Amino acid sequence: MDKQHERPTLFGPMRFERASLAAVEYFLPDEIVSSEDLERALEPTYRRFGLHVGRLELMTGIRTRRFFPPLTRPSEVASSAGEAALARSGVGRERIGLLVHASVCRDFLEPATATVVHDRLGLPSSCAAFDLSNACLGFVNALALVASQVDSGAIEAGLVVAGECGRPLVERTIDGLNARQDLTRDELKAAFASLTIGSGAAAAVVTRAERDAAGARLMAAVSRAATRYHVLCHGDYADGGMTMSTDAEALLHAGNELARATFDAFLAESGWRREQIERVVTHQVGAAHRKLLLETLALDPALDFPTVAEFGNVGSVSLPLSLARARESGFLRSGQRAALLGIGSGLQCQMLALQA
Repeated sequence: MDKQHERPTLFGPMRFERASLAAVEYFLPDEIVSSEDLERALEPTYRRFGLHVGRLELMTGIRTRRFFPPLTRPSEVASSAGEAALARSGVGRERIGLLVHASVCRDFLEPATATVVHDRLGLPSSCAAFDLSNACLGFVNALALVASQVDSGAIEAGLVVAGECGRPLVERTIDGLNARQDLTRDELKAAFASLTIGSGAAAAVVTRAERDAAGARLMAAVSRAATRYHVLCHGDYADGGMTMSTDAEALLHAGNELARATFDAFLAESGWRREQIERVVTHQVGAAHRKLLLETLALDPALDFPTVAEFGNVGSVSLPLSLARARESGFLRSGQRAALLGIGSGLQCQMLALQA
C-alpha cells in the first residue's frame, strides 16, 4: 500500500476570530432502560451461550440509557432541542442564516430532515437548511461548519440540531439475536455494541462574538481521517429495519491512534499546551473507550465530564449532551479552556477548542 495512504488524511484546520457558542441545550426521553432490562430481554441468547446478567454493564460501564416512544421522529425531538437552544440564546429566528441537522437518525432518505425541523421552528426562508451525516461525529462537524460561516461573515447566526432515536436498533438487535439458532459467538460479539445505544436530542446556536459577548468562544478546529478503518463498524437497513455490526476492540484501538494524531494537531492549531486544558468533553461510547482515550492523550480523567453510564452512547448527541450538562452543573465554568474531542466510525475525528 502507498505509504501516503497509510497516514490519516488531513482536512484544513480552522481558527475562529468571532464565533460564539450562544447556547447548547438538550432534550431527553422520559423512559429509562437499564442494561439489566436489555439482558433480561436477551434471556434466550444468554442461556444458549451461558452468559449471566450484569455482563453488559461490566463490559461497557453503561447502567442505563433512554428511549423515546416508538415511532418518534428525529425531527420531532431535534426541534424540541432547537426551541430550547433558541430560547436560551435570546437569538431571534430572523437572525438564523443556516440550520444543519446532524444526527445519524433521519426521518427519511429524502428530503433532508433539516427541512422538517426548519418548518417546525418557523425559520425564515432566507435560512438555508440541510443534513450533515457523519456517524457520531456529525454534530461536531456541523458546529465547526456553522462557526466558519459565522466567522467569515456569511451568516449572522446558525443553528445545529440532532435527534437520535436508538430504540429501533436496540430492539431489532435483541429480536434478531434471540431468533438466530445458528448464531455464533463472533456474531454475538459484533452485535454487542448496538446494545450501548441510547436516545436524545441536542442543539446549539452559534453567533458573532461581538453581538453575543456572553457566549463561549469557539477558538479553533482540527480534523483527521483514517478511512481504511471504515470496515470496523457498519450500520445499514435490512428487511425494513436498521442493523449494526461492530468490531469494538479493533475500533477502540484504531480510534485512539487517530485521536492521538488529531490531538497533536489540535494543540498546534489552538496554541494551547496540554497543561492549559482545564476541561475535556468527549464523544462517549463506553467506560473502556473513555479510559483509554484519556490515557492516550495524557489527560487527567478528572478534567472530563462523563455521562455514558447514565445515557449510553447517544450517537451525535453524546458530545453536546455532555457539554450542556457540564455547563449547567457548574463543572465547566466561564473562562475555562475546554477541548471538545469528537470521533465517529469511518474513522473520522474532529476536535474543537472552546473558551467557556
